[in-house]
Amino acid sequence: MTTGSPAVQRWRAGTGGELLAEFLGTFVLILIGCGSVAVAVAGLPGSERQTDPFGAANWLIIAWGWGLAVVFGVYVAGGVSGAHINPAVTLAFAVRRGFSWAKVPLYWLAQLVGAFLAAALVYAVYAPAIDAFNASEQIADRSGSLSTFAIFATYPAPYFNGGLWGPLLDQIVGTAILLALIAALIDKRNQAPGANTGAFLIGLVVVAIGLTFGTNAGYAINPARDLGPRLWTWIEGWGRLAFPGSGDYFGTYWWVPIVGPLIGGVIGIVVYDLFIGQVLAARNPEGPDGGGASRVPEE
Repeated sequence: MTTGSPAVQRWRAGTGGELLAEFLGTFVLILIGCGSVAVAVAGLPGSERQTDPFGAANWLIIAWGWGLAVVFGVYVAGGVSGAHINPAVTLAFAVRRGFSWAKVPLYWLAQLVGAFLAAALVYAVYAPAIDAFNASEQIADRSGSLSTFAIFATYPAPYFNGGLWGPLLDQIVGTAILLALIAALIDKRNQAPGANTGAFLIGLVVVAIGLTFGTNAGYAINPARDLGPRLWTWIEGWGRLAFPGSGDYFGTYWWVPIVGPLIGGVIGIVVYDLFIGQVLAARNPEGPDGGGASRVPEE
């Protein structure tokens, strides 16, 4: 059943519907992803279901939480917009997959709004746990609570000693891996998965990145995933940790998980095309185009 005027229906059938899908897909991504971090950081200890300090098991909750968040975000939006749910994916597909440049800022806006509102909902659900965690740690001001800030946004590890090049490289490499493997998984000339399982494998890519490159800087690998929740934490009192992204051992960090993934995404898809895509095209010049302009995944 459809509702609305013919103009509304045309809007839904076109770019407007794609933006709604990107909004909701990104909303689901952040809702489940940040929710998993909230469980690991504040929910388990605050509920007395965990008495040990944050450890490897908590990291596994986060890595799998974000991986499953990607799976279901892709399933929500994939049939409408291609489920970019990540500005780095949108940019890379504009550079190498013929995605419309005119849609890039619109997709970015929809992704950012979805991420922001999902962070607000996670906060609404977990605010008592966050406050209890800070009280247990004798933290009076949220601007001094790096652990609860990490529920929403990212920051670099202490071993970078405040330097930004290391975290920037980390974000470039992590997002390059993400886009190179997405390009492989949607390339029908290669061994693209069948039976609509592409979303699960893309989610496993995110799990793998979290398990191998996650501790350097929190593996944002998605500008909207970091910036949307970061804006929410700034509004809700985390202050300098959010903007300019400064803590006791790092400063002016907010731009790193934006710029790094945008660069890395383009590098990743170019590397795949250079080493694999062009080989497949040379072997089968009349075959499929390698996944289309915007589908992630396209079945």
